[in-house]
Amino acid sequence: MDGPDQIGPDHSPKRPFSDKLRNVAKTFTTREGLLGDYDYAYLFIPRLPFTKRARKSAPFFGLEDRVPVVLALILGLQHALAMLAGVISPPIMLGGSAGVNFGDELYQYLVSTSLIVSGLLSAVQMFRLHIKGTKYYIGTGLLSVVGTSFSTITVAQGAFTQMYKSGYCPTAEDGTKLACPKGYGALLGTSCLCALLEIGMSFMSSRILARVFPPLVTGPTVLLIGASLIKSAMTDWAGGSGCGADPSNPGMCPSADAPHALPWGSAEFIGLGFLVFVTIIICERWGPPILKSCSVIVGLLVGSIVAAACNYFESSGIAAAPVASFAWVHTFPLSVYPPLILPLLALYIVIMMESIGDITATCDVSRLQVEGATFDSRIQGGVLGNGITCLLAGLMTISPMSVFAQNNGVIALTKCANRTAGYCCCFFLVVMGVFSKFAAALVSIPSPVLGGMTAFLFSSVAVSGLRIIASVEFTRRNRFILTASFSLGMGVTLLPEWFAYFFTYSGDNHALEGLLNACDLVMENGFAVAALLGIFLNLFIPEEADDVPAMLDSTESDDGRTQVDTTAHESTTKMEHPVASSASA
Repeated sequence: MDGPDQIGPDHSPKRPFSDKLRNVAKTFTTREGLLGDYDYAYLFIPRLPFTKRARKSAPFFGLEDRVPVVLALILGLQHALAMLAGVISPPIMLGGSAGVNFGDELYQYLVSTSLIVSGLLSAVQMFRLHIKGTKYYIGTGLLSVVGTSFSTITVAQGAFTQMYKSGYCPTAEDGTKLACPKGYGALLGTSCLCALLEIGMSFMSSRILARVFPPLVTGPTVLLIGASLIKSAMTDWAGGSGCGADPSNPGMCPSADAPHALPWGSAEFIGLGFLVFVTIIICERWGPPILKSCSVIVGLLVGSIVAAACNYFESSGIAAAPVASFAWVHTFPLSVYPPLILPLLALYIVIMMESIGDITATCDVSRLQVEGATFDSRIQGGVLGNGITCLLAGLMTISPMSVFAQNNGVIALTKCANRTAGYCCCFFLVVMGVFSKFAAALVSIPSPVLGGMTAFLFSSVAVSGLRIIASVEFTRRNRFILTASFSLGMGVTLLPEWFAYFFTYSGDNHALEGLLNACDLVMENGFAVAALLGIFLNLFIPEEADDVPAMLDSTESDDGRTQVDTTAHESTTKMEHPVASSASA
């Protein structure tokens, strides 16, 4: 097995085992090994209002540099906090009123397991295993962390709605959704099957991937994923998605017997979410580096404290939760739900593109090359590793995973790209997940607090899509493809039910019914429509030799004719891979 930074075998002489023991002892018993000479005040001193603060620069810790133990633990905790909100949001939203009914016990279990699985599988990406006898790797060997993918939420929620409507999942006489572990097991089983697509595509040439999935395709897709999720966040911000969001059917949120029940859209709910949002802004403006990268979780903490003081919390779930938990404490019957196959195949293409972009960004902020054989092997290993982690996540009762982008901001801010901090992050995630009282507290957070946090989180996904689109040269061809993709993709995002009455088949042919249900699931997800149409048009419409950017510098000559200067608009970014950055959140 090769080291994480090597393509070929390491020919350096091996050190005796006794020397390794002495180095370990020195690391944990000396001030240099524990603390080093790092300026810890840099991480914790805020930028106070109306004061001038001298700019400081922390030393950069590369991939294999020696990092003091205390600093590695602090930065590892920072990485864990930076991704915490992103890891817990998908299982919370999948168990909401628009998802499947888990019941409180399963709800808490999935949040705990999501943290545990994220920690364990992040270590797989960081370790980078060389497949013996081949040129292929599993993992990036970088400080790459994985978490539950936001992209799954819209597909899964549509599938669960369809399951309850078709009778696959049970409902009460009054229409209330009953617990449906069978439906969640179908999501897991189908996602495991579809993960084979990403595993297979990891062995494709990077040039082919760049041709089929350029930023022209992935940018609108990521943007529409964020846009489709923001609606759910804003609904939660106003009180929740199952308690009278429809003005014609008013109700008390979160329920009539809640400790502090209020009508949907009440000023108290709006204010509670706004407090979270403002806290995030304050952390970004005046917070120290240790808080800037985890400002989202700080906002969640402040909102939770105020909500607890004002009696918004329902504490019975926390009291009933077990002390510890782990994967497979609860299991689900795995099965394949045919209507989910097509949407999940499209989803895995998106997840793969997100992973490529995030790995590229991680190499960049880690001050490593973003081209060449080593970089290509990191991309290949990252995509293969992500496909395998998605497969393992399904077997460990968690929905598909993707490489997270927000931790790249932590690396850039703290100037630490060392994998030791990454392994510490994995440790903290597992510890948070094992202590299930922590997960129970997260599940009991009121919807307005979560809404104020997730609105910011999901908006960052949409902004990542804008950043990808910004790397596209706006020629006439590219503008046409973007316009066509957005026309249907954004339309479906704004009106998901527009295709619901296209197929009206109600016969006994279950195979045909499953195919039509699959088409419905694809056509009600704007990002899937935009991705499929973008891929087709990008391959179908040829590039013109004289195609120039739509907005050009122009000067008027002495004879009154306009002269076009195209040199200023030549592409300044040479992209070997489809995406420069994305957000899994």
